[in-house]
Amino acid sequence: MNTNHTSLGAKADKETVRRHNLSLVLRAVSDEGEATRAGVAGRVGLTRAAVSSLVEQLLESGFLSESGKTFSGQAGRPGTVLKVTRSGPAGIGVEINIDYVSVCVVDLAGTDRVRLTEHLDNRRVSPAEVLARGARIAARTLESAAEQELHPVGVQLALPGLVSGGSVRQAPNLGWNRVPAEELFARALAALRPDAPALPVSSENEANLAALAELWFGGLGAVRTFLYLTGEIGVGGALVLDGELLRGAHGFAGEIGHVVADASGPRCRCGARGCLEQYAGQAALLRAAGIDEDSGARGLAELARKVAEDDPAAVAAVERAGTMLGRVLSGAVNLLDPDAVVLGGIYRELMDRLSPAADRELTARVVSGLWPRGSGRLRASSSAGDAARGAAALVVRSVLADPVAYAGQGAGHGVGHGAGSG
Repeated sequence: MNTNHTSLGAKADKETVRRHNLSLVLRAVSDEGEATRAGVAGRVGLTRAAVSSLVEQLLESGFLSESGKTFSGQAGRPGTVLKVTRSGPAGIGVEINIDYVSVCVVDLAGTDRVRLTEHLDNRRVSPAEVLARGARIAARTLESAAEQELHPVGVQLALPGLVSGGSVRQAPNLGWNRVPAEELFARALAALRPDAPALPVSSENEANLAALAELWFGGLGAVRTFLYLTGEIGVGGALVLDGELLRGAHGFAGEIGHVVADASGPRCRCGARGCLEQYAGQAALLRAAGIDEDSGARGLAELARKVAEDDPAAVAAVERAGTMLGRVLSGAVNLLDPDAVVLGGIYRELMDRLSPAADRELTARVVSGLWPRGSGRLRASSSAGDAARGAAALVVRSVLADPVAYAGQGAGHGVGHGAGSG
């Protein structure tokens, strides 16, 4: 008999059970978009009386709203329609990328309600100043949110490179090493809002957050296991396994842009040779097409125009990028066996010319035989998701998971005092 037992923790008391059930009901309404008490009871497996008590508490505290009547076609009285509130607690996501900063606020329904994006070259600028730029844009976004009676309860940073413990360990394209990003951002935002309560700040890799946005808001349907690539100046990646991010032992999983596509290739900013982003990153694509690699969004628009006009250099650059993408992706598919590979960022606009070359490599190299040409498993990302929205939605999901923890933060009277056991 094994006597090396680990602690199971304390048993759930009455208040803990109710707290869990409040989240259960709130998430059920959020998932459905709108629901009745009876519909929620059927979905979560609680009695109608228990659900009614929980709903009343969530209504009182401002997490839910109700309106109108809905007829189910069955016997009995029509029920009122429940929805998560359009005001109150929200999340704010701040994406810091190489050549832009994007900030958005998402409400409890997951709707992108405020969005500010500024195209800025963040290279050759100190990390403190880049994060201060993000804080200035976030402060303006918070003002717009307040006008809509939205009150973000936390900030999630979406950052390029290796992110762990609140710091960017390495971001080669920004030249960042061991940058305490959360601390610098929080300090800058607090200085801009001296009379406002400090917002908690957390951070995550931007590709991971873009993948979560695709999972929650994209058009994946039943697909829950997929590899996501975001093409920007660098190439980021993320793996979602059965609806959960695979972060790896140290949080650094997904750095597919630094998988070697050709060991004799050009030197990468990370120090290695022939990394994927040296062929499929934004700078590499523009350079190969004869366009100024520092021209940003203007250069990408020129690239798309040249490809549409069958410019030989532009078409060759995109097709070569597709080949290298397919070569690296085939190894990842053989290793990880995802249901789909989703290409986001700059790749969305180039899919017509990019995907055939990538598809050829996948078909030739994936050993399972499950990736025949034209299978549809290589697809463009949805326009509904991006890293900033994924970041903001991650904050919102923490509210949905435990509304009691956010009582009084822009949601009416608070939910910590309701009666009954739920």
